[in-house]
Amino acid sequence: MPGDNAAGRDETVEERADRQWQELIQEIRVAQTGVQILFGFLLTVVFTPIFHGLEQADKTIYIVTVVLGSLATGALIGPVAFHRIVSGRRIKPKAVTWAARLTFAGLLLLLATCTAALFLVLRVATHNALAPWLVGGVLAWYLLCWFALPLWARIRYTAER
Repeated sequence: MPGDNAAGRDETVEERADRQWQELIQEIRVAQTGVQILFGFLLTVVFTPIFHGLEQADKTIYIVTVVLGSLATGALIGPVAFHRIVSGRRIKPKAVTWAARLTFAGLLLLLATCTAALFLVLRVATHNALAPWLVGGVLAWYLLCWFALPLWARIRYTAER
């Protein structure tokens, strides 16, 4: 509806969906690039000579990491396929909602992938008990940057309206 100020803008439901879609696609581009590069590197590890000398625990961590990377890639590319399949069906507001959900799932899977990959690398590189602590610290940083700060800002600044 023109004049609808629910989002603080004078835009129709369709205009809002178009804007939200463009914003979401820009966000996905950043995450997709990172996950695709990480996933690509992960896929090559199994073909290196050092892989065959890894302990079974490290091989298991690697397999879990590759599967997580694959799932993250699927979730972050999913909105593009979703849009392509429903394009022209006049359901863009619903498409934006589903694409946002896929993107959030992809970010969670990317978080798990990055954490598992770091854990594997640090286990192989250090061979000591410090690796889980370092990974825990990095995971805390990811959680702070990706979720805690945005949620804090959301609560802090939207409560004032």
